[in-house]
Amino acid sequence: MPQNQIVSPPLAQTLCELSRDVGRQIGVTIDRNGRVRHVIVGDADQLFIPDLGRARAGEGRFRGIRLVHTHLRDEPLTQDDLTDLVRLRLDLIAAIGVSNEGRPATLYHTHMLPAGNDAPAAEQTVGSVHEPQVDFVEFIAALEDEFSRTTTGAVETEGRDRAIAVHVSVPGEPDPQASLRELSELAATANVVIVDALVQRRPRFDPKYVMGKGKLDELLLRTMQMDCELVIFDQNLTPNQVRAIADVTDVKVIDRSQLILDIFARRAHTREGKLAVELAQLKYMLPRLAHKTTAYSRLMGGIGGRGPGETKLEIDRRRARDRINWIAKKLENAAVQRKNRRSKRSQRDVPVVAIVGYTNAGKSTLFNAVTQSDVFVEDQLFATLDVTSRRLRFPEDREVVLVDTVGFIRDLPDDLVSAFKATLEELDDADLLLHVVDIADPRMREQIESVDRILGEMELLDKPRITVLNKVDLLDAGIAENLCRQHGAFGVSALDRRTARPLMEAIESRLWQDAGRRTS
Repeated sequence: MPQNQIVSPPLAQTLCELSRDVGRQIGVTIDRNGRVRHVIVGDADQLFIPDLGRARAGEGRFRGIRLVHTHLRDEPLTQDDLTDLVRLRLDLIAAIGVSNEGRPATLYHTHMLPAGNDAPAAEQTVGSVHEPQVDFVEFIAALEDEFSRTTTGAVETEGRDRAIAVHVSVPGEPDPQASLRELSELAATANVVIVDALVQRRPRFDPKYVMGKGKLDELLLRTMQMDCELVIFDQNLTPNQVRAIADVTDVKVIDRSQLILDIFARRAHTREGKLAVELAQLKYMLPRLAHKTTAYSRLMGGIGGRGPGETKLEIDRRRARDRINWIAKKLENAAVQRKNRRSKRSQRDVPVVAIVGYTNAGKSTLFNAVTQSDVFVEDQLFATLDVTSRRLRFPEDREVVLVDTVGFIRDLPDDLVSAFKATLEELDDADLLLHVVDIADPRMREQIESVDRILGEMELLDKPRITVLNKVDLLDAGIAENLCRQHGAFGVSALDRRTARPLMEAIESRLWQDAGRRTS
């Protein structure tokens, strides 16, 4: 067929004659050289399109083929046709109406639109196969150029990975927008920029795709429009769900847990921290190794597959279990050494104060301020992953050990909670907890509840605790004072060491006056 025609009159005539004779829709896929690649036979109402492969031609946005098929009742393109256009990444889709005599009647065709348009596809063009048609070679070149310009300039990412965030909400769940904001912050910490977000409310999760099929088709379109190769789900996914979604979208699919694992892999600096991350990664991937397909091969590098465990994700299940056992023994030995250090510390009767709180609440900044240390600080989630201890001297030759710990977050993967026992052990042995809260965060109350819930799971709610509302300099003084009064908390700005004096006096009073009362 001529390259510059959508469909030639002789081919259209043959399709219509055959379609009338068998009473079924008949379609052909045509590549950009004018060659027919597939002949597809459906029923009277639709085609059953076979697997066309996973290749993404046209600079990664179009498949490089168009679909031309018949409509026995001479009706326009249907919603199923438009879905096929998007899901298969076709250059163009066309339908030829079949007359009673078996001749070509009306020709309907359309194509996808880039980001920024209200509809996924252009308004259908109506004409005839015998009329002059658009020059297809010029048309597809111009369309690809438009897609390239639109997607490249849609969001400035400066070389970072581009991702679409997905949140599927069921009744009883909290505000999805707040959850997506936190997911966006997690992504930024992993050097990923969220260029778009999809939210769907459903009565229950779809067992195969989590989301509905229509929303999944929309997700496919968005990945093409926004030039994304990564989709991050705000829910934890099963291996089968990851594979099913990746098969439809043909992009890398990860969930919230895997994103957090990636951040931990970036942030761990000590040998023990790196081993703990690798252990969590291996435990996460172990049940998925049995289901490894091309969907999972995309998880082995880049976002979601980074860090010490990266090279281990392709080993078989037996070697993975051996590695897990080896790491677990190493961490157990380290735990024994920490226990011995804490035992010596307790023999010297040095109290321990542990700083806890939601991630990015300013714990490490406060730790640096009161101990005059230089622990790594950054305005990102999980900037601190390794436990740090410093001695802090009070008047009358009194001193405490102040411990900086990893931040909490809702839905923290169980494997990470169990892996970072160093933090949990320090909390268990602490004489006093400082619960640091970001007073300027609109989700402050939800974060306090999340920390309380985690402390409850760790059976630490009975531990003596002082609440510290940090970043009071970001709020009006009257509002900050009122919030401190409501929560029985001390207001500080970790950037100004002087604001921590009342807190230090409270720590001294709580530790030694309480101890004096217990002694008496």
